[in-house]
Amino acid sequence: MNSDAPLRVGLVGAGFISRMYFDTFQQIRDEVRLVRVADVDVERAAAAGGAQGVPGGTVDELMADPDVDIVLNLTIPAAHAEVAIRSLDAGKHVYGEKPLTVTVAEARTMLDLADRRGLWVGCAPDTVLGTGIQTARRAVDEGLIGRPIAATATMAIPGHEAWHPNPDFYYAPGGGPLYDMGPYYLHALITLLGPVARVSASASRPRQERMIATGPRAGERVPVLTDTHITGLLEHVGGAVTTLTMSFDTVGTRAVPIEVHGLEGSLLVPDPNEFSGTTSVKLRGEDWKPLPVSAGYENSSRGYGLLDFNRTPAGEVPRADAGIALHALEIMETMIESSARGRRLDLGPAADRPRAVPLTSL
Repeated sequence: MNSDAPLRVGLVGAGFISRMYFDTFQQIRDEVRLVRVADVDVERAAAAGGAQGVPGGTVDELMADPDVDIVLNLTIPAAHAEVAIRSLDAGKHVYGEKPLTVTVAEARTMLDLADRRGLWVGCAPDTVLGTGIQTARRAVDEGLIGRPIAATATMAIPGHEAWHPNPDFYYAPGGGPLYDMGPYYLHALITLLGPVARVSASASRPRQERMIATGPRAGERVPVLTDTHITGLLEHVGGAVTTLTMSFDTVGTRAVPIEVHGLEGSLLVPDPNEFSGTTSVKLRGEDWKPLPVSAGYENSSRGYGLLDFNRTPAGEVPRADAGIALHALEIMETMIESSARGRRLDLGPAADRPRAVPLTSL
């Protein structure tokens, strides 16, 4: 967009995740400014908006507001496509939480509409823009570990019902560990190693219900309607092979979130759910050592994808563009299909690897 004026944001969905975005808006208000909040719970929207010093009300009011340039879509996954399409129909850009939508088909419908309207769609996670993943990417790009040949990516926890008072959507279609946490790992892997050409996977659902542990619904059981343990092999276009494991069924793990192995060395990559963290390297005949921070947005947080969009020069693709999110969604959908069919499956045309982020501070 590369505008001298602040990007004016209307936020839809004033739930738990919105608090993190509110904090970020205070940091970047000279370039990205919150102007309105909306929620299906109008009282919650009014309270959230009041706390931020902006109007809070209905989604209809936000869509009709000419001062909103872009809609920040923080609704549950099942509503992502509907809210995004409404926003595009209202002539507004859209930036949403992950996953892009629940299915590839509805994502493509949404993006076709955006193309016809000349509007931009972006998608989290923007954690990959921080110093953690970007420092690791620079090490890969500069050939520090030689040609990448393999990676592992692991997220293994008991499940969100242990802490979330309303975890139902985590166990509905569009949820589960793959659709909930997978985008962090997949966006990081695509950033580090490039797009994926084919996948094979196995998935399971060992429990049919989960019990809520906290909040007013503690003790209530929710049905499990999606797979909760998935392991897959991702074959990257560049030749590297990643083993990906996403689970809501394990007690715990000591596995590093992401390891990348090259012919001359290996990297330990920080948690892709965070913006920072230490990347460590081991070269042949040497001990592990931390790498100095060398790339990425410093002190970044949720919402920096909006900042990057506002700073992107004309003719360039913003780094948090929906293209990478669509590719990640297709990987996830194809993994589920691979498990059901018991075979290795090819993906469609891949997204371009996003541009690297040089070391950048506000």
